Amino acid sequence: MATRTSDGTTVIATNRVARRDYDVLDTWECGVVLRGAEVKALREAKVQLADSYARLVDDEVWVFGISITAYSHASKQVPPEPVRERKLLLHRHQIDLIADRQARERLQLIPLSLYFRDGRVKLELALARSRRKVDKRQLIAERDAEMEARRAMARGGRGR
Repeated sequence: MATRTSDGTTVIATNRVARRDYDVLDTWECGVVLRGAEVKALREAKVQLADSYARLVDDEVWVFGISITAYSHASKQVPPEPVRERKLLLHRHQIDLIADRQARERLQLIPLSLYFRDGRVKLELALARSRRKVDKRQLIAERDAEMEARRAMARGGRGR
């Protein structure tokens, strides 16, 4: 289900696992090259970002593993490919920066969200470092402690 935000963008899908498994260091907004009725399928929010990743191939950025289910009213003559590689549209200086940082720091390119901005499909791409299992546990423990503190504050406020 697509949700509209305050800045006029309509979020189609988010990769919630990415924020848990990776430390996001930098993000970019990029366009996506789509075919046929894929935009209409995205308007119906028929997309999965789980297990998707991006990679540099021949000085271009490609995203793999995004599954866009076929549009319900599309022509059946040309069967769509739900999971295929799609080219991302970035400026040359952004691609060079990503390539340089990825080579130096061994970072991954992870899609965070897919959304409409001014009628165009955009993808939020993150340069991220993988978290170790210990880091994930620590993050979960911090969230639980923060939530418990908020609950205690709320309970204390109701007692008055």
